[in-house]
Amino acid sequence: MSSSPLGREPAADAARTSRQLALALLAVRFVQGWIYWGGGSRRFIYAPSKLDPHAHSWMANKFQTAMPGAILGMGHVVDYLLHHFALLYAGVIVFSAVELIFGLFLLAGFMTRLSALVTIGLSFVLMLLFGWQGATCIDEWTMASANFGMGVALWLAGAGALSLDAWLLRRHPQLATTRWFQWFGSAPWDAVRLRKWSLISGVATVLFVVLSYNYYRGSVLTPFHGGPVSPAAHHISLSAGRLNADGSVRFTAYLDAGTPAAPANVVRADLLGPGDAPVEHWDGAALAALPPSAFVNEYAYNQFGPGYAGITAKVGARATITLPPAQPGLQLPAGRYRLVLHSVNGRPFALALALGD
Repeated sequence: MSSSPLGREPAADAARTSRQLALALLAVRFVQGWIYWGGGSRRFIYAPSKLDPHAHSWMANKFQTAMPGAILGMGHVVDYLLHHFALLYAGVIVFSAVELIFGLFLLAGFMTRLSALVTIGLSFVLMLLFGWQGATCIDEWTMASANFGMGVALWLAGAGALSLDAWLLRRHPQLATTRWFQWFGSAPWDAVRLRKWSLISGVATVLFVVLSYNYYRGSVLTPFHGGPVSPAAHHISLSAGRLNADGSVRFTAYLDAGTPAAPANVVRADLLGPGDAPVEHWDGAALAALPPSAFVNEYAYNQFGPGYAGITAKVGARATITLPPAQPGLQLPAGRYRLVLHSVNGRPFALALALGD
């Protein structure tokens, strides 16, 4: 039988290397496990209102905020789920359960490589959904990238020390030669396999981190930028406008950028005629006095509605809004007009309108 230069059999070398890696990554395994176990346990144990569709903290509200900046088609997935409650609720429960179970597995060092793979997948999905968010820095990108890298390290190393996997190997040494425990548990890998998969997963991690960073913030292949979707400044897209001769206006508003930490507030609306001449004006009090029937929201969670000083909405909200005539007896002539909404910080959002021919 061949042996290593140090006189040990390759299997013994692999076991020793595996244990050294596991000891070095013990803190990483704990942190990765705690992050995901903490996310699941908060919803199932400590803050169950997050799984209550009638509660303000219901997870669908957070899920909806991802929609404006989600990439690779995930925005369409979110939109579909928000329109199908049964699938949405099942998805939230399953996602939370996966976090809870596999986070606990990592804490215990049980089925460590499988658990690490699951957390890699969760990190990838979270990057697609929330990687664009972070008002002062790219918070969600940082979390997804760090979790991805930690998951890769744990998948390569396993948990060959201070773990249930190690206990199982001591009780059943034959597990070390089974393929399923080598790939999903923590059976030691030989140097050839470890080198091969370290290079493959290292390249994948570099591509994942660098390309996502460049997309969200530049500074790699392009100059620094605030991202395709701003995580800081609220933006309202206006469409499907209809102006009536009596001065009433109907339009669709979509809050498609900004921080989910605070709502957007519209405190003034103006209807402008040719040459931007003022035609109608709705101040904050008039907007705040709009009845709920003036808002037809597309989603049941984050919504547009009357607020303290005007119209308020949270990121991801989309609604058809009707403004009544600002003054009685108005008869507008045919022509081109513009509706301009003004946010509380003075940002204008305009929509071209036409009346008659």
